[in-house]
Amino acid sequence: MILYLGWGIGLEKKRQVRNSSSKCGCGYRNAVSSYVECVRELACKILELIAQGVGVPPTSFSRLLNSFDSDSLLRLNHYPPVTHTAAIGFGEHSDPQILTLLRSNGVPGLQISLGNDTWLPVDPDPLAFCVNIGDLLQAMTNGRFVSVRHRAMANTLHDRSRLSLVFFGGPSPEAIITCPPQLLKQNQPRYRAFTWAEYKSHTYAHRLGETRLDHFKIA
Repeated sequence: MILYLGWGIGLEKKRQVRNSSSKCGCGYRNAVSSYVECVRELACKILELIAQGVGVPPTSFSRLLNSFDSDSLLRLNHYPPVTHTAAIGFGEHSDPQILTLLRSNGVPGLQISLGNDTWLPVDPDPLAFCVNIGDLLQAMTNGRFVSVRHRAMANTLHDRSRLSLVFFGGPSPEAIITCPPQLLKQNQPRYRAFTWAEYKSHTYAHRLGETRLDHFKIA
């Protein structure tokens, strides 16, 4: 069983949280708002380095997270101890957004797919972030960066729960997802242009484990 709490964290929502916090003196809301600002900034820096690496303008990807109505999400997952050693806590999938930054409390459970039903455990480090490429970044880099298929195994430690705090960096619903022209000089686009709202709706209409981006490939 997973217990998760989620917050939508567009810039307008973030301002509302900050204003509400100042009125009620709620330290928890202040902490969440401050964390969101910092982790969003980190995600943007990573995206700007990726943009530099593939030879496109620095803010080609990061500008989508900085938009006024960015549809990003912060989620807290709680995996309590279980007795079934092979139980899956959260099934195989790729993240549909642009970039995911995950921190955990040091309890193992995250695994990434190497294909052919081979899974590699990710050693937990409470002092580091695990960075996952999302489906949208795969589309925007024309497949140069590939979204990571991963899963979370159930927690088998009897004396400690697994906690993870996950930032899913997403654009505004109306943002058009397309590959920058600099990446198409010698290559044809692999994916048609689409909006985040369209892809998000498509994501929730299909099973978790499906390779949903395939539906947007250009034949």
